[in-house]
Amino acid sequence: MPEHDDTAPAATEPPAGFWAQAQWDPERTVLVAPDGEEWSAARLHAAANRLVAGLRAAGLGTGDSFAVVLPNGVEFLTAYLAATQAGFYMVPVNHHLVGPEIAWILQDSGARVLLAHERFAEAATAAADEAGLPREHRYAVGEVPGFRPYEELLTGSGEPPEGRTGGWVMNYTSGTTGRPRGIRRPLSGRLPEEAHLGGFLGIFGIRPFDGNVHLVCSPLYHTAVLQFAGAALHLGHRLVVMDKWRPEEMLRLIDTHGATHTHMVPTQFHRLLALPPEVRAAYDVSSMRHAIHGAAPCPDHVKRAMIDWWGTCVEEYYAASEGGGAFATAEDWLKKPGTVGKPWPISELAVFDDDGERLPPGELGTVYMKMSTGGFAYHRDEGKTRKNRIGDFFTVGDLGFLDEDGYLFLRDRKIDMIISGGVNIYPAEIESALLTHPAVADAAVFGIPHDDWGEEVKAVVEPAPGYAPGPVLSEEILAHCAERLAGYKRPRTLDFVAEMPRDPNGKLYKRRLREPYWEGREKPL
Repeated sequence: MPEHDDTAPAATEPPAGFWAQAQWDPERTVLVAPDGEEWSAARLHAAANRLVAGLRAAGLGTGDSFAVVLPNGVEFLTAYLAATQAGFYMVPVNHHLVGPEIAWILQDSGARVLLAHERFAEAATAAADEAGLPREHRYAVGEVPGFRPYEELLTGSGEPPEGRTGGWVMNYTSGTTGRPRGIRRPLSGRLPEEAHLGGFLGIFGIRPFDGNVHLVCSPLYHTAVLQFAGAALHLGHRLVVMDKWRPEEMLRLIDTHGATHTHMVPTQFHRLLALPPEVRAAYDVSSMRHAIHGAAPCPDHVKRAMIDWWGTCVEEYYAASEGGGAFATAEDWLKKPGTVGKPWPISELAVFDDDGERLPPGELGTVYMKMSTGGFAYHRDEGKTRKNRIGDFFTVGDLGFLDEDGYLFLRDRKIDMIISGGVNIYPAEIESALLTHPAVADAAVFGIPHDDWGEEVKAVVEPAPGYAPGPVLSEEILAHCAERLAGYKRPRTLDFVAEMPRDPNGKLYKRRLREPYWEGREKPL
């Protein structure tokens, strides 16, 4: 695969930020929607401006929140552009969640408007009802009973709104309590152009304009996926958006549009490599400059195979919704296999022991990060905000060490967290759902091996007195979970034990339950 020179000067440099670029070159195609429709900068700009007017008419002011339950598409990106130039917080909601889970986010975030797609009508309606959201503040793309048409939000002339000010995205991330928490960053109060929203991609050596085409191949409700897509848009890159990811279709889009960079997870690598050789050979992927992956560990053999196929564009980063992080080029990784890289220019990494003492290179401890771009708080959870801090450093609970050259190596992810297909799944929330069934006296949830996804969700249950363990009870409990949890969180299988292994203080020895399922296999770190 040919090498690419990202240091070469661009032929034409646009002004900073999408809004200025839309006026600088309004006819430029900035977006290829999942259905193949091309959107000009002027058209997308006008849609975002109209949405600002509609949200303001619905009562939103600076610092207010609105939530979206949307698939990848034009409406999602329009909402992002509206929020970030009108001082709103946009709350992206995982559309795999069920009604009660979405209702919690609506209530906790204080969302004053819900924008949903008809594809997710049942969950969105149940959530809006449970959260008590007024019907006049519910809007739908498509037909959803009780929701107003999305088009009613697109009011105004399409001209830039008055009083433009920077807003942001408030993503929700789960924790050990099982309840998702919003990551809320303070708003700057400055013009949106002053936020330098595209600068993030400079960490990875991605330049403004420069013929770049960004392929969106994962759900935009994920923190990193939206941040990468938004940054690309502000750097003058064209976005090509996939609604549902399919491996051969990704190769076709790279070939057709000359895609130069994308954000991926290792499961996608695994699926691409599983394609027949003749299918892989049918598409030209030499345009790719940066295939940046994160969100889950990548097995060494998978990464080497991708580098052999796509070349040194295969790069890795370590971060969390709260911030980051580290970055490893292909050359870094080949030199130090297993590393997730060195600190970003805007970040500092440190490893601390349980007493809060900073550890020297080579010693295993909890990984902490500090960002020069500002801090965050967990929305309405001061205790959690304080708990993960040492001075200006924060942690998400990962274990690792820094080597003598400053490269970070991870040795464990959050103690009991399951990572399935690049998605973080938190056992405590699933255990809580299991324990609401009368037949469940005690429950434990953990990840077990899955060849495609890395891990799948396993539940182990101690039956309550009077309930006989067996297939009938197992199906009943799994059906109970299906009513309360998104599909990706539900246990795929369930086993029974006579008594949970706990110490006298009640601490569960989950490792004893998990280890037999991993016998002869190495748990991904």
